[in-house]
Amino acid sequence: MPTARGLTERGRQRRRQLLDHAARRFATGGYDPTPVAGIVEDLGVGKGVFYWYFSSKEELFREILREAQQDLRRRQQQAIDGEPDPVRRLELGIRASLGWLAEHRHLATLFSFARSDERFSTMVSHGDDVAVADALRHVKEGIVAGRIRDADPLALTHAMVGVINHLARTMVLEGGADPGEVAEEAVAFCLGGLLAPGQAPAPVPGHMGPVGRAALS
Repeated sequence: MPTARGLTERGRQRRRQLLDHAARRFATGGYDPTPVAGIVEDLGVGKGVFYWYFSSKEELFREILREAQQDLRRRQQQAIDGEPDPVRRLELGIRASLGWLAEHRHLATLFSFARSDERFSTMVSHGDDVAVADALRHVKEGIVAGRIRDADPLALTHAMVGVINHLARTMVLEGGADPGEVAEEAVAFCLGGLLAPGQAPAPVPGHMGPVGRAALS
């Protein structure tokens, strides 16, 4: 199958169209019940067009997951770029992650399905490992700098990532809560459990949590 890099501009647009439409079809109708025929019929193209870009529905789904993982990581990296404080980087990463998931609820739904399906669970687990490794670097830097309490950095990182994933799923995706407010609580809870005695997260300019907003109302 041709890669996106080797396609013409029109080919890249068609491939992008197939990926975006299939992702939303899978999220609303389920991966297994959604046939390739239904995807191409919606777009008004033949199956031959689909198989020019993807060898199978499974390859298409894997590519959707791969690109989503890359896009989420890119958002996180952009959010923390240039920030010297490791604790502040963790905070910015949490906010960026929850913001991305709120903007791409259909992709978060696909992550949830893939995590429980043996065909795709290894791929999602690898993405989780990358996320932990990214956060672990900041946690270790925070411990060395005395900003984060001296404990097992891997255990702290897994706890933080687990809390964020759970909040994203139950509060934002399933509960429909405001992602900004959930991010406030996630930052307060996660960093409160990480910080060394006497340390405090750097204030966010113009940012106020739900408790502070309630006090002013």
